[in-house]
Amino acid sequence: MAERTLVPPEVRPVAPARSRRRRAWRGAWRSELGRLLEVVALVGLVVTQPLLDVLGRSPDFFLFHRASPADVLLLVALIAIVPTVPFALLGAASLLAGRIPRAAAHTLVVGLLLAALAVQVGRHTTPLRGVPLLLAAGLAGAAGATAHRRWRVPGRVLRVAAIGPPIFVGLFLFASPASAVVLPHRHAGAAGVAGAGAHPPVVMIVLDELPLVSLLGPDGQIDATRYPHFAELAAGSTWYRNATGVSGWTPYALPAMLTGRYPAESVAPHYSQYPDNLFTALGGLYEIKAEESITRLCPPSRCDQPASPQQGLGVLVRETGKLLRQVTAPMDSQVDPEGSYRELTRAEARVDAAEPVPADPKFRWDTLNDNQPARFTSFLAGLRPSSRPTLHFLHLLMPHAPWAYLPSGAHYAAPDDLPNDGAGWVDLARQRHLAQLGYTDRLIGETLRTLRATGLYDKALVLVTADHGVSFKRDWQGRGMDAINHAADQVAWVPMFVKEPGQKAGRIDDRNWQHVDLLPTIADETHIKIPWRMDGRSAKQAPREQADKRFYDRPGQPVAITGGVPSPPATPTPDPLVGTRVGNKPGGGTATVTNLAAFRAVDPADGELPALVWGTVPASVPNGTKLAVAVNGTIGAVVPVVPTDKGGRRFAAFLPDDRLYAPGANRLDIYRVGADGSLRRLALS
Repeated sequence: MAERTLVPPEVRPVAPARSRRRRAWRGAWRSELGRLLEVVALVGLVVTQPLLDVLGRSPDFFLFHRASPADVLLLVALIAIVPTVPFALLGAASLLAGRIPRAAAHTLVVGLLLAALAVQVGRHTTPLRGVPLLLAAGLAGAAGATAHRRWRVPGRVLRVAAIGPPIFVGLFLFASPASAVVLPHRHAGAAGVAGAGAHPPVVMIVLDELPLVSLLGPDGQIDATRYPHFAELAAGSTWYRNATGVSGWTPYALPAMLTGRYPAESVAPHYSQYPDNLFTALGGLYEIKAEESITRLCPPSRCDQPASPQQGLGVLVRETGKLLRQVTAPMDSQVDPEGSYRELTRAEARVDAAEPVPADPKFRWDTLNDNQPARFTSFLAGLRPSSRPTLHFLHLLMPHAPWAYLPSGAHYAAPDDLPNDGAGWVDLARQRHLAQLGYTDRLIGETLRTLRATGLYDKALVLVTADHGVSFKRDWQGRGMDAINHAADQVAWVPMFVKEPGQKAGRIDDRNWQHVDLLPTIADETHIKIPWRMDGRSAKQAPREQADKRFYDRPGQPVAITGGVPSPPATPTPDPLVGTRVGNKPGGGTATVTNLAAFRAVDPADGELPALVWGTVPASVPNGTKLAVAVNGTIGAVVPVVPTDKGGRRFAAFLPDDRLYAPGANRLDIYRVGADGSLRRLALS
């Protein structure tokens, strides 16, 4: 019989102990996986779903930033995965602690995420804002965390809900309007058929957010004093005064202009969704030089898109981070990716100045050309004669907000949170819009000078218009349906100038022009037959008999608007104090000026001026109190104190006159204007 080996008693428990430890670790990991699934579900509701919802409805966000499909996919992956990573690392680290610390840490995370979710829900379903909303959300998070700790059902529900983020990603990729940017369909588009006749070069500029009434003087004509170059353009072209856009939103308005069809579906302004458009129609015969901004209607087979400097994953992440802060904030904010649509300046884009250099010394080109939008510089440089017919196309986000330019071309800073509507604010918004329109006028002047210098002006078909306008009517500022219902003359009616080849004299045509008429008109002028059905009517044909117009806040849902050529709005009477010199005045009161430091070292030659002054006054100052704002002893603006809002009892003054400023230190004074017109100087901090 074999000898039996005896194991000492103190050694026998080792194997079972190791087994118990392995089972304990496996149990801990399974438990941690379940907790991670709960966190994934909550992060999906707090971060992934709201962000992908906003971005999915904004394909123009990706088009403006020239995002490639790979960039978009990486961004979606970051949104879906990265917010969960810190919680996963925290959970892994907690495995080194005991069961009780792990459970406490997880309960805290669940409570915080539930509170963040409660902020978003509360902002949409209750009138609470700011600190009261945060307190209510904190209580909701604490109650949810307690229920999660006490009962198993909430945890089980959350673990099932962890399927949410993959569903949100799938909806973004395959069902949202932005899906066309990520997964574009291949379609070359139909080319037009060249007919008998000349095929002149075409120069087309589409401005953005420009109501016709902003250009008009009291006589209903182009205000030649404020906008001499628009007046110059009108004097040599056909001005369609009764022209209207078909939508207040560029992703719908611009495709309608370039396809000749009314908006029918809510899809991305992308060549895969609009394969038949101006670029494909002319592309078989014409060379295409297109500068698009928030559309991508020209397919790569027809033209090479100039790369915007504002592109790449880094830019997308930065702008998405800003959106996330707006989505999760306890205050009302306009969650709109359009806030990032700022034209880069020539200096920021590091592009060389376009030739020819203008002769107008007032334009201060030598010192302020760096502030010129880079997209315009590139467009201007391409205006050269060619042996082949050429389409020069530019969509420029001017004078579209954000407003940052003075008529001279100087740039100024402004805070992001200034309202555009309400007492005092809407007037400030319109002033800033008109100042930027003054600079846009100078860009139109540069275009006309370049066309004449290169010999293209007489030969070319030149079209200048805007895709839509914007309302500056108090309580109805903007361009949605509320603005249309109360201020259609400012939202729908836009400038429309067509200079035919060889045209010398200007004329006015008040036919019922709608922007779907643009492509049929270009086709007739260039002798190109369009091979698809269009809703528009060429200006070469007889005018429409009906007077009403079609406008689309949503594709496929036309709204009839009526009215003819709009009348210019009443011009506000300037305060008599503006432009006067101020001597020594008694002190009394205080004010805080946020950008006071900007006046300590002003260099007008670098193209930056502190033309917007903003700050707060004590709560004791009554609403509507007038403040006179002076620079170097000259009053440049008189503004009211507006009702208290989230920024306090605020004021903001716009001082667009470059002559107020001097190199070096500038003195800023603010005076409280009494009922009798007396001035009391406020101590500034």
